[in-house]
Amino acid sequence: MELRPQGQEKILQILNKGVHIPNPMTLDIGSEVDVDRISGEDVTIYPGCRIYGSGTTICKGARIGYEGPATVESCWIGPRVELRGGYFIKSVFLEGSSMGLGAQVREACILEEEASGAHCVGLKHTILFPFVTLGSLINFCDCFMAGGTSRKNHSEVGSSYIHFNFTPDGDKTTPSLVGDVARGVMLNQPAIFLGGQGGLVGPLRLGYGNVVAAGSILRKDCTEESRLIVGKTHPGGVRTFVPESYQNLAHIVEKNIRYLANLVALEEWYRSVRKRFFDRQELGRYIYEGLVEVLSMARVERLKRLTAMAEKAHRAATAGENLFLVTDREQTVKVRRELHERVGDFESLLSVARTEDLSSPYREDFLSDFFDEAGNGSSSYIEAVQRLPKETSAKGVRWLDHVVTSVCGKVSAAVPSLRLFRR
Repeated sequence: MELRPQGQEKILQILNKGVHIPNPMTLDIGSEVDVDRISGEDVTIYPGCRIYGSGTTICKGARIGYEGPATVESCWIGPRVELRGGYFIKSVFLEGSSMGLGAQVREACILEEEASGAHCVGLKHTILFPFVTLGSLINFCDCFMAGGTSRKNHSEVGSSYIHFNFTPDGDKTTPSLVGDVARGVMLNQPAIFLGGQGGLVGPLRLGYGNVVAAGSILRKDCTEESRLIVGKTHPGGVRTFVPESYQNLAHIVEKNIRYLANLVALEEWYRSVRKRFFDRQELGRYIYEGLVEVLSMARVERLKRLTAMAEKAHRAATAGENLFLVTDREQTVKVRRELHERVGDFESLLSVARTEDLSSPYREDFLSDFFDEAGNGSSSYIEAVQRLPKETSAKGVRWLDHVVTSVCGKVSAAVPSLRLFRR
């Protein structure tokens, strides 16, 4: 019996396009894969790889599976990306980004230009801005990280690091902002360093230029910048654990809304600024479509997790459970009921904020200057952003900050009992 790999015809098609496949008999390609989305220019797919998904896009110069077998399912892979081994699904990898052997990059991740991870890194619903570097043996799910100006001056996460994104109550309302979108997209902020053998307990916020000492577990925000942070160990002891007490409910909701607002700002940046650069690239329109799709997935995930927590908090309050630590029970029940009733409106509030931004004078003021500075479009995206005058960058920050503030204000007004963003 003659043995044939799955997708033999497609393998022949991409070989004829010029894709380098050292051992075609070891390659598995799904019948749904669109070969028109795979560049024939300097692409190498090494032995033992699997390529699935009708939306999968592979741009010129990509290298897949050099260090070990790689499974790629419904991913958008930009130019010169290296996925050296592991599992990658429903994520976007922009030009020059890379992941080492044993990576597991699950749904809704974005690695922007030259972002990277070494071996055995786990990501899911994670966004890394250009140059951000992750060491080895890291779990960094449900968070955003920016900072740095180049491969020599980049934000970094040390090896054996974890973003704690799952609570004892089974919640994942824990997204953390390490940096922010408005300043991060300008590629001119000080790098952030998270020392190895440490962790962040989400949800929290961390400012630019901060250094978290190795071995530290960060449990509180530090929005100040350029600080050395040494984590404090919890005192020993045994205490009563009260499930679903949600004593810091407003804090949790506030962090989730701010994260969602940053996702909205990032989508506006992609639509208004980055799209023109993708339009000039081979297969660039597919990469752009992937970015928009992944951001939509990220937004849905955050709203789903927030809705689930609101339901649990409301149920516990209605049943009179877990409230013996509360000083004002009536107010607590009111707050939880209001959140439960209004959380379903948050998605429409995000849409309103996006629509209003299209006519924002801040947006038009920045875009006019930006595209004047970008000239005829011959420079790359990174070059165009980094050569902006400080005054133009400041206009961009003001625009995106306005988007974030608008989203936060609309949601805050929808749930007045929580008194969000007033501390």
